[in-house]
Amino acid sequence: MTDWVVELMDKLGAPGAALAIALENLFPPLPSEVILPLSGFTAARGRMDLVEALVWTTLGSVVGAVALYWVGAVLGRERVLAIAARLPLVKASDIEKTEAWFLRHGRKTVFFGRMIPIFRSLISVPAGVERMPLPTFLLLTTAGSALWNTAFVLAGYFLGENWTLVEAYVGAGTNVVIGVVALAMAVFVVVRLTERRRGRHR
Repeated sequence: MTDWVVELMDKLGAPGAALAIALENLFPPLPSEVILPLSGFTAARGRMDLVEALVWTTLGSVVGAVALYWVGAVLGRERVLAIAARLPLVKASDIEKTEAWFLRHGRKTVFFGRMIPIFRSLISVPAGVERMPLPTFLLLTTAGSALWNTAFVLAGYFLGENWTLVEAYVGAGTNVVIGVVALAMAVFVVVRLTERRRGRHR
């Protein structure tokens, strides 16, 4: 699974890591949890600069996300769902769930969604369907992707030969991230409801 990523990085350096991550966004089954730590490990070996790895992988994430944004914007909801139903590793229900979360929570999902596997790719589609302002989409996507990518690239960089441990623990880490996101959403809702109640009593 990692051979093609290694070959890309050997031939192209940091831009190869960007290409791999862009493809990961377009084809969610490709795991960034493998690509990003491997990028960090490659940087630790001196095959690329660490800062370059961080910048290029984030750029790759943004490029892949923008491509899916335009898929949603150009094709629309019904055609996207019809295409998803024909793809072997993507379920239409995944897009429907992502769309429902986007409609419920809005732009926050674009930022937080970048830290949840599978979801981070699919969230771009409803953002495009709903025509979220592109500058806002780019800002939130870049910020969320930078945080996610930095954590995994640095993990691979410092773990060295043991970079594969990142993938082994990613399941537990994903659950933690989902829990944090859910907590953040809950806090936001409570704060917003409290503000509205106070406004009514004035």
